[in-house]
Amino acid sequence: MSLKRNLKGEIEEVKPLRTRKGSIYTKGSNTNFRISRSKFSNFLECKRCFYLERVKGLKDPSMPGWSLNSAVDDLLKKEFDEFRKKQKAHTFVTKNKLNLIPYEHEQMDHWRNALRGGISFLDTNTNIEIHGGIDDIWFDPNKKELVVVDYKAQSNNRPVETKSYLNNVYHQGYKIQMDIYVHILRKMKFKVSDTSYFYVCNADRNYEKFDSKLNFTTALVPYQTNTSWIDKKIIEMKQTLDSQEIPEINKSCEKCMHLNAGKDFI
Repeated sequence: MSLKRNLKGEIEEVKPLRTRKGSIYTKGSNTNFRISRSKFSNFLECKRCFYLERVKGLKDPSMPGWSLNSAVDDLLKKEFDEFRKKQKAHTFVTKNKLNLIPYEHEQMDHWRNALRGGISFLDTNTNIEIHGGIDDIWFDPNKKELVVVDYKAQSNNRPVETKSYLNNVYHQGYKIQMDIYVHILRKMKFKVSDTSYFYVCNADRNYEKFDSKLNFTTALVPYQTNTSWIDKKIIEMKQTLDSQEIPEINKSCEKCMHLNAGKDFI
């Protein structure tokens, strides 16, 4: 964390509370309330932090964006869009012996825009609208199914292998992310495959010099999604939002423990 500065480099006062009414939940409300895929994931990780942010309006500390990862995402989208126009499978996909074509849809750019668009559905049991921006969707012409794809950029000395990638403790959130995307698309009445793919771009550190470029190897990691848990957790999330009591401290949450320990010095 660091001091907040404006575009001129001047130090500004930090405002720790949210001011936009649409981002703060009103208890007992029956109006639709939007929850992003990432905030849903936050709820799964720590109910207390989720409650403090969504109900009390306590903002998370800001952090810089993942600019290199975003650059890889943008370039991959442009690359796959060329094959989308031709309605042909990408050469790397065919090398993996898959017949999957980039899905052509008029809403594709809208679905990719996590801030101003995204895919979404309204859960009528709770009036919570879950939304999120996808990286890509491919189409299986044999099964007539959509296939969700998420681009991932990393730099690891080890080759990308399916089992170790999916078992990595830091990648468990990736799998939840995929489950939610598949669930949303199915609620949007699309036929969606259980199998999704992480398109992993791994920057190789073993070159002798930089030469103003990064050299990537790519791999497709298949993941069998599971959406059976989602409806129950949405109901649980609604109950948490309506709770009169702040959820108890989660001792496995670094933010919870940091805030709690800080009180002892005040």
